[in-house]
Amino acid sequence: MLRRHLLALAVIAAPAAALAQGPEIAVYTARHYDTDAQLYEAFTRATGIRVRTIQADADQLVARIRSEGANSPADVFITVDATRLARAEQAGILQPYASAAIDQRVPAALRDPNGQWFSVTMRGRVIMYDKQAGRPEGLNRYEDLADPRFRGQICVRASNHPYNIALATSILAADGAEATEAWARGVAANLARPPQGGDRDQFRALPSGQCRIAISNTYYLGHVGRSERPEDQALFQRIGVIFPNQAPGDRGTHVNVSGAGLVKTSPHPAEARRFLEFLVSDQAQEILAQGNMEYPAVPGAPMHPLLRAMGEFRAEGIEPLRDPAHATQALQIMQRAGWR
Repeated sequence: MLRRHLLALAVIAAPAAALAQGPEIAVYTARHYDTDAQLYEAFTRATGIRVRTIQADADQLVARIRSEGANSPADVFITVDATRLARAEQAGILQPYASAAIDQRVPAALRDPNGQWFSVTMRGRVIMYDKQAGRPEGLNRYEDLADPRFRGQICVRASNHPYNIALATSILAADGAEATEAWARGVAANLARPPQGGDRDQFRALPSGQCRIAISNTYYLGHVGRSERPEDQALFQRIGVIFPNQAPGDRGTHVNVSGAGLVKTSPHPAEARRFLEFLVSDQAQEILAQGNMEYPAVPGAPMHPLLRAMGEFRAEGIEPLRDPAHATQALQIMQRAGWR
């Protein structure tokens, strides 16, 4: 569960004597995974630089950095969702990270063109189905979810969750406001039940027949597949995954990203840049991807076999998500269309 209150945590992974007089950076992060502690420890072992984390949700962290002003101890900002990263950029708390190493390893489609932040991991927002019931015919694009043939078949969480706001923002950028409203109205008409629960609840409803189609992020299914419970492993084997919009010339599957940036008032910019470059190293990408069932942002970096088993896909870039105003418009469209 996301910790809503700010929490400072010093992660020390090298001998105390070696670290007693060593440098330290402060990472303000909205991520809340055990895997990240392993990441910080690996960085400290490699560099001798300690990592102290401040955890809260993204908006709280941005507000804190702004209120701390020039005296902020924050060196690095990390959060989930490209729109939140864009909000941090607009709030003026970031500066260009200025690293050729990062730009060489992370594709341009997953980096802010102004050089203020970059993606570290990806999660595909995909369509899932029950293999025993068969793949729904004619379902290849996100736009197909609005087709009346799927009336009463879709399970999805509430429209106001950032995952769905980001997906609708992608539709808005690709198809325009009028088409996006028609799409959202069609999805709302095709719901099997009122939106409820989280992403896992959507695909868990497939085998019982509550719905035939579920919308979820890939890493949730990956976590189920990694579970030691036989019933979870059986569920993973039963769920099929459709990566939408993969035809030649189409835009690719929408992805949510985790990303990082260098804080404008960083008191330790050199050490912070070393940490940012470490995030795109093979070692860090493997820790992040293997530990939390996310796709690496660096092409060719190690990927968990369960994710590979879901299939390969071409990802859409983050450009549609860079304007927070579009996210606001997308949410208004969904709610006006009856997607609650």
